Amino acid sequence: MSQNQAILEYLQAGHGITALEALEEFQCLRLAARVSDLKENGHEIGDCWVEKPNGKRFKRYFLSPKQQELSV
Repeated sequence: MSQNQAILEYLQAGHGITALEALEEFQCLRLAARVSDLKENGHEIGDCWVEKPNGKRFKRYFLSPKQQELSV
């Protein structure tokens, strides 16, 4: 299974994903590139910035609610 497919299935299961989670779960070093691939293939993937108490920021990607309904 490709990284794109694995990440898509993970998102379809209702999970959000960060770059660190993608590395741990799928050995994916370039999550933003995989998300870009999925968007180019018509998947509606949203993102939001998350800020930790120490000031570090990172993005969490998720399947849009509309896309989530279609995958159930």
